[in-house]
Amino acid sequence: MKIGIDARFLGPESKGLGRYTQKLVEHLEKIDHENQYIIFLRKDNYDLFQPTNPNFKKILADYKWYTFAEQIFMPLLLHKHKFDFVHFPHFNIPIFYLGKFIITIHDLILVRFPTKKATTLNKFFYTIKFLVYKLTIFLAVKRAMKIIAVSQFTKQDICQYYNLPSEKIFVTHEAVDNEKNIKKDEICAGDEVAKKTELDKFLIYVGNAYPHKNLEKLVEAFGVWKKKTNHSHKLVLVGKDDYFYQKLKEYIKNKDIKDVIIFDTLSDRILYNLYAKASAFIFLSLYEGFGLPPLEAMQEGIPVLSSDHPVMLEILGESALHCDGENIDNIVRGMKRIVGDQNLRKELIAKGRIQANKYSWEKMAKETFEVYDSVNGNR
Repeated sequence: MKIGIDARFLGPESKGLGRYTQKLVEHLEKIDHENQYIIFLRKDNYDLFQPTNPNFKKILADYKWYTFAEQIFMPLLLHKHKFDFVHFPHFNIPIFYLGKFIITIHDLILVRFPTKKATTLNKFFYTIKFLVYKLTIFLAVKRAMKIIAVSQFTKQDICQYYNLPSEKIFVTHEAVDNEKNIKKDEICAGDEVAKKTELDKFLIYVGNAYPHKNLEKLVEAFGVWKKKTNHSHKLVLVGKDDYFYQKLKEYIKNKDIKDVIIFDTLSDRILYNLYAKASAFIFLSLYEGFGLPPLEAMQEGIPVLSSDHPVMLEILGESALHCDGENIDNIVRGMKRIVGDQNLRKELIAKGRIQANKYSWEKMAKETFEVYDSVNGNR
């Protein structure tokens, strides 16, 4: 088969989606020595992928996603190569591409959370943008030969929302990176964070501040927990200092919530230094497609307090302490237990490491290859 992979998202710039695309291509190179692959990249990430398998070739497709260039020129480039099918790791399928394709859907946040609160656009332009997104996703899932979902929850969500047969959708879980680019002996008290702050006991959250991440409830519950228990703990939030974190800072100031420290995006070295000291990782998201951050924390030996959203129950299982992410009292009780119950903490740390190791990018790539094979009628 001749297979195209739209890898324009590949790399750290696109966060979870970029890592998924990168790991997929890297591991397909290792397991498939029969099929021919063309990997499409942008100028910004072209040098990030250097083929090691002679059956893999890369081609420049410098069309930014969600643009007219993507819609007009990407289909022309794809048609030129006459693929058996193309794998798009995101829903942004060019509407005018008429060839066969597979799509990966990571979540339905864009259609499940159609709120203006999650955008910096004015109401009119947000409405237009939302309708275009909605149409694009609808056409993608209806026209795709096969759909890959990153969790059973996401599969069920797609089936329900778009009224699709379950046999059209295959689940391939994401994974935590087992390879670290940082040596443990580099994690030391002399790091930048330790110099700038006097962090001793603290809870931590790592990720963006989009509304569905539920950070307002997190900081509010933290404030209540502090007053009830008189703990010396702080709450550390790590994420890109964007519009949503600025709004969260305003919320914290208006609510007069103390001991909340917000760091902009940190290097791996500093982040692992924080992980090594954290009392617990708190993840109260109201919607996820998979949920990598708590698994990453588990791999680092941090007990996790998570929301009881279905996907978190699926991915984390009994390796996390779950609570109702919309109930302040329930969250506060969770914080009290995960900090104060030493037996529970030891149990969660042990289970967490085991749980994180259940997922691997190699397994994801092998299962994706099986989907490819099924398209060709080999299975």
